[in-house]
Amino acid sequence: MNAMILIFSAGVLAGAMNALAGGGSFVSLPALIAAGVPPVQANTSSTVALFPGGLASAWAYRDGLRPVGAVSLRALLVTTLCGGLVGALLLLRTSSAAFTFVLPWLLLVASVALAFGRRIGEAMRARWHIHAHAVLTVQFALGVYGGYFGGAVGIMMIAMWGLLDNCDLKHLNAQRTLLVSAANVVAVVAFIAANAVRWPETLIMLVGAIIGGYSGARIGRRAPPGTIRTITLLATSCITLAFFVKTYAPTLLHR
Repeated sequence: MNAMILIFSAGVLAGAMNALAGGGSFVSLPALIAAGVPPVQANTSSTVALFPGGLASAWAYRDGLRPVGAVSLRALLVTTLCGGLVGALLLLRTSSAAFTFVLPWLLLVASVALAFGRRIGEAMRARWHIHAHAVLTVQFALGVYGGYFGGAVGIMMIAMWGLLDNCDLKHLNAQRTLLVSAANVVAVVAFIAANAVRWPETLIMLVGAIIGGYSGARIGRRAPPGTIRTITLLATSCITLAFFVKTYAPTLLHR
């Protein structure tokens, strides 16, 4: 019972975080692991549990869908779907031990993207521009990352799209939401087909995430954006540090 309460509460918090600033998987994944779900299954179950909220956001943004610079949305969508499938299949072939070893680094990459993604994107735009074909290559790689783990992948996409000429960053939320959902949808299908989802925990977290997503959207209309961002970054940084300590401290102490 305590484990289920933990999972439901984590779902509520993760849904709220995704609605406010992103980073919900920083809460959902550790909660599932703490509840006894093996790491790889925890990641697949977290993806499935948080997917409906992302899909709802993509539907809400549908009127804003348009090409990204000179790159058609259809090309980006197909590329992301292919990358997401590759990432999901890679995850399914990853052992729990290997995933446990690499997880802190994935969390670190996502933390850096959440904290500095916009600044990094602005610095890159001041120095470089890339061709549409290069965008599709990077988009495939981000699709792989999205299907495998996906933390802060939407921010990474926007930073990369900003390197295109004549790309208006103010109107990319619809494309970002759709393509993150695209990477997730093929991953969800692959995880379900492979019977890699812990359904009791997933369904409880899914209900919590829906409640949290709705509540987070309402809170986001009133809470100062700076406060939300600060709390999100503090939480993600602490969780990342905790995973590094948990994974690598025992090894260092035994040397």
